[in-house]
Amino acid sequence: MTPRGHSKEKRVLNRPASTGGNAPGRSFQEIEDTSQVMIPPDPLERVIGQEEAIRLAKVAAKQRRHLLLVGPPGTGKSMIAQAMAAHLPRPRTQVYVVSNPEYPERPFIQKRTAEEVEGDEKASMISREKLISPVEAPVDVAESLGFRCPKCGTYSPRNQTVCPNCNDIKVQKNTPRVATIDVNTNMNNFMQGLEDMLKATLNTLGGDKNRVQTTRLVNGKEEVVVYETAGSKIRVLDQKALEARREKEKASPKKVLISLKRNNFIMATGASETELLGDVRHDPYGGHKGLGTPPYERVVPGAIHEAHEGVLFIDELPHLGHLQRFILTAMQEKNFPISGRNPQSAGASVKVDNVPCDFVFVGACNIQDLPHIISPLRSRVTGSGYEVLVETTMPDNDWTRNRFVQFIAQEVRMDGRIPHLDPSGVKVVMKEARKRALRYDGKKSSLTLRLRDMGGLIRAAGDIAVSEEAELITKDHVDRAILRNRSAEDQIKEKFGHYQGGVMKEMSESTRMQYSPYNYWNENNDDLLGYE
Repeated sequence: MTPRGHSKEKRVLNRPASTGGNAPGRSFQEIEDTSQVMIPPDPLERVIGQEEAIRLAKVAAKQRRHLLLVGPPGTGKSMIAQAMAAHLPRPRTQVYVVSNPEYPERPFIQKRTAEEVEGDEKASMISREKLISPVEAPVDVAESLGFRCPKCGTYSPRNQTVCPNCNDIKVQKNTPRVATIDVNTNMNNFMQGLEDMLKATLNTLGGDKNRVQTTRLVNGKEEVVVYETAGSKIRVLDQKALEARREKEKASPKKVLISLKRNNFIMATGASETELLGDVRHDPYGGHKGLGTPPYERVVPGAIHEAHEGVLFIDELPHLGHLQRFILTAMQEKNFPISGRNPQSAGASVKVDNVPCDFVFVGACNIQDLPHIISPLRSRVTGSGYEVLVETTMPDNDWTRNRFVQFIAQEVRMDGRIPHLDPSGVKVVMKEARKRALRYDGKKSSLTLRLRDMGGLIRAAGDIAVSEEAELITKDHVDRAILRNRSAEDQIKEKFGHYQGGVMKEMSESTRMQYSPYNYWNENNDDLLGYE
């Protein structure tokens, strides 16, 4: 047996030609352990036993159709939805929310393609403002900005008005003479003179001069260059940077609402109205100029907007209740406005129209919850997509056994903290899969597809193996995990003989507790003799 961590040849198990697989590989009985099993690169091929759902998911991804997956928990519905997103192209649009100078409470939407965003980023790189040390700047520029002493040539921080080397004031060249004040003038003239003197002194010390404009020759052409103070550095703006800054100043301020580099799979299970539909954050200053945050900066997208050009997945769909109608509207219109949802918030007056939300919708629910999905939403799905009842078992044959071993190997690698299984451990897991297919679905000669529970069994066996520092999960580990991993109902049956026996026992205990001293005291009975 090869120790865990050593490299082994990975082998593809038998695949029928209908799946587009390779030539016949090897049976799971011929492998040393599950680390030798090759995992398919396509996420949809990692879903086992749901061939019809996978086929329709591929069609839905290619044609941008909606999907409703119906079946019990743990059968791979969320895995199908997430894998489906991998078959969609990457998002091609970046969405901005732009300030509206005429009506700030009504920001508007701007969309840019991937090519335009890439062009903007390249232009920004070309015209990026450069920061240099004062020593790298021309001498007259460093002196004009107050970094260099014109007398001795020593460099020092701009806020040091006296040169640390020669103790002389860093007086700039060509600065006006400091004004004098005639004390015999009237008070108005005195104050004006004092102000002039202060300005002149600041100019002399470089206090308000933080920008120098000059020219330079580039490829035989003269261009304007601006030097600005930037803390302890000097910012250099060439002709392209100046033009880019002017264009930016002319354009309305904006922020990225939906980034181009985003995940195209959004799970909105259990989302609140705000999380699902977006909101506008509250500002106590109400967006007051100079104090508050501008309305456009407070706009927050919802899950339906973040799923634009991707997949919006909602498990337990009926639990959304009335919010299903908003999903329906977004699917129909392919855009949905964002507005403040708290009437007491300053964001209540802000609204952004035409926010794009062109997503592929994938919903999931249990069979008993189907009637709780609103009819218009189901009609929208069936009118532009598919409803699929997922399988709960698959026939027990060579092909499906190999697929089940693939599932076991996937669970081990996905967990990352447990060792792989040897053939004896694999056989016990498969035996348990047959038992559960018969117990839960009444299917003989079948393997269960309630794989979340089976994954829990594999992890429990792996934890036992890790605690014993075993290199592989064996039959013994899986056998003990089956006992340890029983449901609460099974444990009740073992302890009390049957489930109802445990329920009745618990109820009788609760009845006695009604007359306990603690409950007697809390009933606020004036007669405390019973408590005593």
